Amino acid sequence: MAEEDLDALVVRSPDNLVYLTNYWCMKGYDLAVFPRAGDPTLVVVAPQREDAARTGWTDDVRTFRHYDPDDPRPPADRALSLALGVVAERDLGRRVGVEMNQNAQSADRMAGEPTVYTLGYFDAFRGAVREVVDATALLVRARSLKTAQEIERMKLAQELATLGLEHIGSHIRPGMRESEVGAMFEGFVHETGIGYKSKIEMARAFTLVWSGPGIKTFTATGHRPVVENEPTLLEIWVCADGYWTDLTKNFCPGVLSPRYLELLDLLLHARDRALEVFRPGGEIAEVDRVIRATLAEGGYDGQPDHAVAHGVGARAHEPPWAHLASPGLLEERMVLAVEPGAYWPEGGGLRLEDDYLVTESGPERLGTFRDDFR
Repeated sequence: MAEEDLDALVVRSPDNLVYLTNYWCMKGYDLAVFPRAGDPTLVVVAPQREDAARTGWTDDVRTFRHYDPDDPRPPADRALSLALGVVAERDLGRRVGVEMNQNAQSADRMAGEPTVYTLGYFDAFRGAVREVVDATALLVRARSLKTAQEIERMKLAQELATLGLEHIGSHIRPGMRESEVGAMFEGFVHETGIGYKSKIEMARAFTLVWSGPGIKTFTATGHRPVVENEPTLLEIWVCADGYWTDLTKNFCPGVLSPRYLELLDLLLHARDRALEVFRPGGEIAEVDRVIRATLAEGGYDGQPDHAVAHGVGARAHEPPWAHLASPGLLEERMVLAVEPGAYWPEGGGLRLEDDYLVTESGPERLGTFRDDFR
């Protein structure tokens, strides 16, 4: 913030609230006024005052009513007015950064329904402070380097994911519906995760499940049956108190065919080659290049049609993104999901995915559940 000459950040995206204040909002109307010096101010919907005071890294918690009989405006407008009042009160209105280019944001604790911004939100800042600037790049740079506390939270999410996957491994059977497998995983994580080790207050899981010829990228879980002697692929996300893990794991009730064994070996090889880049100073573009080149050598030119590596943290998908044109370098304390995959035109294929921490000595896998599912 000193480098950008910012007096304050005002953030509303739930993932930035978690990152800057340790408070994960229940409904996405809450804001934080985060000054360059001094404690932040949390502006929260009144029923959440206790949660914000207990979990937030500040004693300055201001509240607004969700429904106000004297004010017909939406609750987000009342929150914004309160936040702008804090900016004026604390004399922070010279140069303020806000999230102008938030490409995506995590959901709040209540529902998978992110509450997003209106034009009036940004116009209000332009009328209330001397200079308003886009703080997106600053937040991206800061968030890409994980603190020890963030890594600990992500490892807790990984533990829950492993427990849920072991549960699936013990119960998956041919003939089960894909949706049944997904519901089993999501329910297990939600039940087990809330209160887990007395460290997690809220845990949620999300899944995509495809079996056999139903394995395709960017398609929804269906009612297709789990196919014997073919993979069932689980794309899973686990969120624990606002921090995420992003994994893809496979199960096979039965024996894999030679074609699948060959593809699995190729994906493991592509992943291992990409992980050789995972040191500070490694080119992010090289992660993408190595995976795609390895798959092309194995007969899968042009695959996959999705990103093969991206950041993970207070969102399941966040910068940095690996791409052939990515200009950036890997830095110590970055966490990226690595996900090589290849798919057949007639249906079927595989993807592998794990989350890796960049360290001076190389990649550290945050999870423990296996990729080789033979």
